[in-house]
Formats: sequence, structure tokens, C-alpha cells
Amino acid sequence: MTVLDIDYVRACFPALSEPALAGQAFFENAGGSYTCRQVIDRLSRFYHQRKVQPYAPYAASHAAGAEMDEARSRLAALMGVEEDELSFGPSTSANTFVLAQAVRGWLKREGGAVVVTDQDHEANSGVWRRLADDGIEVREWRIDPDTGHLDPAGLAQLLGDGRVRLVCFPHCSNVVGEINPVAEICAMARAAGAFTCVDGVSYAPHGLPDMGTLGADIYLFSAYKTYGPHQGLMLIRREVGELLPAQGHWFNAGTLYKRFTPAGPDHAQVAACAGLADYIDALADHHMAGSHRGGPEAGGALPLERGHEGPRAAGLRASPVERAREVHRLMREHEIRLLRPLLDQLARRNDVRLLGPSEAGLRAPTVALALDRPAEQVATALAAHGIMASGGDFYAARPLEAMGVDRALGVLRVSFVHYTSEAEVAQLMLALDAVL
Repeated sequence: MTVLDIDYVRACFPALSEPALAGQAFFENAGGSYTCRQVIDRLSRFYHQRKVQPYAPYAASHAAGAEMDEARSRLAALMGVEEDELSFGPSTSANTFVLAQAVRGWLKREGGAVVVTDQDHEANSGVWRRLADDGIEVREWRIDPDTGHLDPAGLAQLLGDGRVRLVCFPHCSNVVGEINPVAEICAMARAAGAFTCVDGVSYAPHGLPDMGTLGADIYLFSAYKTYGPHQGLMLIRREVGELLPAQGHWFNAGTLYKRFTPAGPDHAQVAACAGLADYIDALADHHMAGSHRGGPEAGGALPLERGHEGPRAAGLRASPVERAREVHRLMREHEIRLLRPLLDQLARRNDVRLLGPSEAGLRAPTVALALDRPAEQVATALAAHGIMASGGDFYAARPLEAMGVDRALGVLRVSFVHYTSEAEVAQLMLALDAVL
């Protein structure tokens, strides 16, 4: 079976060959990943050639609008949704805030309850909890305080009376790391007459969501944590998107991808998101065609139309969703292989508490450690060994408190993605032995 060509992957990320970063192993990917060359090239081209109001009849404007449309259509196809079911916004926190205002208006009119968890980043927790200020019932689905596990049996109890209209939960927590059974949870919610809102920020960097398999009604994630520009992406199924009251300009209410976008989009960053599709396609072509053509050239081809993609013919025989699934598999298998020795090392220590599962296949490579001293001090010590990591609560105060972690100490978090090398993980392990 094909495995990830790590040399090819790393050649796609300029930061990994940047002299100023030489010897520095990046383990704060859960806070924001490096950006792939395809995105950087598109962003640079847009600012050089197309920084005009899009969708006007002159050439530069036409090219700007076409590239924005390309980003939406190609990414939507990779994730298995209709083109207008993908919205762009300034961040996932902002997108969730706007979405919560729509849900507020809907439930004030229709009634019903919302389920939240105490495993989430605050962005997918606080905005929903504040619905209680308007008399909307908010129910909490609680984690196991020892393991951080979110048991579907607990959700079943909350759904029992049929009053729940929306279930909000993470694909995986940014501190617990466990990958939740999204398809099972979404099926449970739908059977009980509820929609689902999945925070995918901590999972999407490890593989784009396959919406047909997951069954989520709403899925949100951040491009800047998924090798791209600072944008939040929201996938919202037509059924729920047209049911909720629009939050944008009244004259845009008839366009699904504009219904929950109160302000004008960042044209350049939306256009640059097409570089994410370029990158996924490049990985698919390189691996699915069975031929390694070497690292990508700087700049490279920047296609604006799917019909003019040169050497991609072999990979294009697969559907966009199939290509994304294969890239997802490659990413996850590489990450799991690198994560196992790190987890084994931590399991041998009795002076740290690992949050979440100790089995690599059950979690994302986002590893949070509770220590007996301030985590930020340990992160500072790691920096002297060339490890870029951080300590704190990472906007996950509720799961940390639920698990009995002292927020004043915080947790040390080390996180990586598929471009991380085996040598970098070895460097991290040596550094941990030195400072813990």
C-alpha cells in the first residue's frame, strides 16, 4: 500500500527549508500550521495582479472572482457538499458566533433545547451556552473526568425526550485529542430529530471531512490550521441553512453561502484557499498515480479551471471525494506511526498526566500533558532544545476544569501534522527527557 512521501510533502512547505527556522522543530501546529507553497503562491499572485473588486466586467476583476469561485467549488467537491453549502468567514470562532445568532432566532420562535459538551474549545461552547440568556434550554453532555472521553450513551439520555434541536460537539478536542465517533453521534441526533454542529478545527488538519460519511449538518474548521490563510470554513447543509434566519444583508438571503456572512469576505484569502485544493490534488496525483515526480517547483502551475491541469490525468480518474479520502488515509497513517513512540515514552513516566487516549489510532497527534509546575516554563525550556511548543489552557478551560487540571499551571501541548518528520519527533522525545 502506498505510504506518504514525506520528502515530497516537506518540499511543499517553504517554512521547512527556511534558514531562519533551521533546527527548530515545530510542535504548535494545533495553534496554526505552516502554509503550503500553493496557498502562498496564490495569495501573492492575487495581491500582485487581482487586488480589485471582484465580479466586475474587466479582466483583473473577472480573474479575482473566478479564483474565489474556484476555491469554493473545488474544496466543496473534495468534501462532498454542494458548492453553495461552503461559506467562508474571518475565523471559526466568528463563524460559530454568527451561526449561534441564527439558532437563537430560530429556537426563540420554534422552541427546543441545545446540547453542548464540556470537551470543546470555548468557540463551540460559550456561544451556545449564552442562548440560555434568552430562555433557550441548554443541556451539557459531560466528559469522563478521568479520561476526557465523551460517551455517546450520555448523549442518548439527553436526547430521550425529543426536545433537542441541535447537538454541538467537537470532532476531537484540542486538549483531549480523542477522535469522537462523528457518524454515530450524528445518526443518533438525527434519529431524535436534532441537527448537528461539529467543530472540526482540531481534526481537519489531519484529513478533510468526508461529509457524506460523517453525516453532519454543520461542520466548521479553520484554514489557517489546515495549511492555508486565516479563514474559517463552514459547511452547512441546505436543509438547516435555509431553515435558520439569515444573518447577512437582506438582499443576499437567497444565496446559501452568503446567508451567514454579515460582512464582505476577504477576497484575497478566499481565493488563496484554492491553494488547499491544489495541495490535496498534488498529493493525490503524486501518490495515486504511483509515480514520484519529485518536489513541487516554486510557483508551479496555478490552474483556474479544472479542465486545464496538465499531468494530473491519472489522479483525476478518481472523484474529488475519493482523492481526498486517499490523502486523508496517507496523512493519518503517517501521523499514527510517528505518534506511537511518543505515547510509549510518555506512558513510561509517572510525573506527567497524558490527557486522552494512550493509543495512537484513537486520537489526533495533539498531545496535552498536565504537569506539577507551570506548563509555560517547560515550553520555555523546550525552546532551548529547538522545540517550538507552548503551555496554557488553549481556550479549553472547560475540559481542563472537568478533568481536574489546575488552569494556573495549564498543560504543555505538543502537536504535529503530516509534514512532521520522524527526526523531528525524535528531537522532541530527547528534549522531553531532558526537561521533564
